[in-house]
Amino acid sequence: MIKTDKIIFYASLVALVSCIAPIIIWSQDSYQILLSLKVYIENVFGSTYQILTIVVLLFVLWLAFSKYGKIQLGEGQYQFDTFSWASMLFCAGVATGILYWGTIEWAYYYESPPFGIEPRSTLAIEYAATYGMFHWGIAGWAFYCLPAIALSYMYYVKHVPFLKISNSCRGLIGHHADGLPGQIIDVLFMVGLLGSTGTSMGLGIPMIAAGVESVFGFTDSFFLKVIVILFCATIVSISVYLGLARGIKRLSNFNTIAAFIFLTFVFIAGPTVYILKMSLNSFGLMIQDFVRMITWTDPLTDSRFVENWSIFYWSWWVAVGPFNGMFITKISKGRTIRQVILGTLFFGSMGCAIFYNILGNYALSLELSGEFITTQLIHLGKAASAISGVVGSLPGGHLTIFLFTLMSVVFMATTFDSTSYALALCATEKLEPDQEPARWQRLFWAFTLVILPLSLIYIGGLESLKLVVLISALPLVFVYIMMGVSLLINLRNHK
Repeated sequence: MIKTDKIIFYASLVALVSCIAPIIIWSQDSYQILLSLKVYIENVFGSTYQILTIVVLLFVLWLAFSKYGKIQLGEGQYQFDTFSWASMLFCAGVATGILYWGTIEWAYYYESPPFGIEPRSTLAIEYAATYGMFHWGIAGWAFYCLPAIALSYMYYVKHVPFLKISNSCRGLIGHHADGLPGQIIDVLFMVGLLGSTGTSMGLGIPMIAAGVESVFGFTDSFFLKVIVILFCATIVSISVYLGLARGIKRLSNFNTIAAFIFLTFVFIAGPTVYILKMSLNSFGLMIQDFVRMITWTDPLTDSRFVENWSIFYWSWWVAVGPFNGMFITKISKGRTIRQVILGTLFFGSMGCAIFYNILGNYALSLELSGEFITTQLIHLGKAASAISGVVGSLPGGHLTIFLFTLMSVVFMATTFDSTSYALALCATEKLEPDQEPARWQRLFWAFTLVILPLSLIYIGGLESLKLVVLISALPLVFVYIMMGVSLLINLRNHK
């Protein structure tokens, strides 16, 4: 019988309520307090995230090409074919964020570029088309690889039937993984996941609501956003009933196919030659400046580009990394360490690059030609409406917006599903490789996930969303260090 780990379950629930209650009760003051706290964390701990990003990327690349890369994670054939495996890890890993930022992130860099570049200049355009692809590239996806390998080794090779983040630290802390230290690690993971997923959904919900407003004429309101997120949660309940193989797998496969059909349509209907040229230019610029971009701390000016973007992204990857590592573990039985690392880095970063290069460069072309001015709407605080405007400029008008909104809903539902699955995994006492967490738990966490993003939307502001990620990710920096050391200890003793 599958049993719930009551300590982790209730401790995580208490932590979530403790975070949300003040936001709702003191909504007027919450935003300013959160903003001040965000700046403090960025100034004090910002470089910590940057150093961790470099270390984790180098570590997983070394691991993939070392002798340990040949270690098979579990016996037998693959549980899922490569297309389904790549689809699930990609959809779980990017959420609706790839649709949101992939369309408009360039606009922020165009107006406030890095390296002291003149805003709205030719060079600013080049970096605007490049920096998003860098933030969603291999440096970010490496944060999924470390927990995936650390967990998979314990779960499939050592046959320890606990799919919890504390189990990935067992090589370092030993039997304490089953005691209070392990429980603290698991609760930190649960809180970090709830916070980071809340941020992703906090961006995705307004985007979907703006699409519904454009197509059906409904007034964009807080009530509409509540309806949108409850609709997504309802889709998840159906997927939960179907299970991992029939639920998440089918949602992910559908989403991957739909996304690439849509991107092909944008590529053909848009300025194809321009998109090709900008994409190739962006790849070259990123490869040329990769070391500078990943190590740039902006020590001589106060542009806050690094704090507002790079540190935000690295903290987001840190916060969602253990969750995706856990999910990748569950779908990667039979693959080698090398296959998991290189597959995650390749499929993840290339998928994101395609989104950024096609959607982003299409939107950028509209800005430069004057057909649709994205930056103007962003200045007015209407980023979600800007996305609908970009999509609506494509042939098909409202039909295209409807299909894009539908795809966004499925992306969010996939995120709901995989996140609730990971939360239920961690709050389960013991789970064999062929077992799944209880359905009621997955349903419970799916609907619990609704609360935080709605709270953040209620108080408003992109900065409050970014802060939740910074706070929830900070304790997990130490967990990553423990995971890396633990994995090294286990691999050196591998027979």
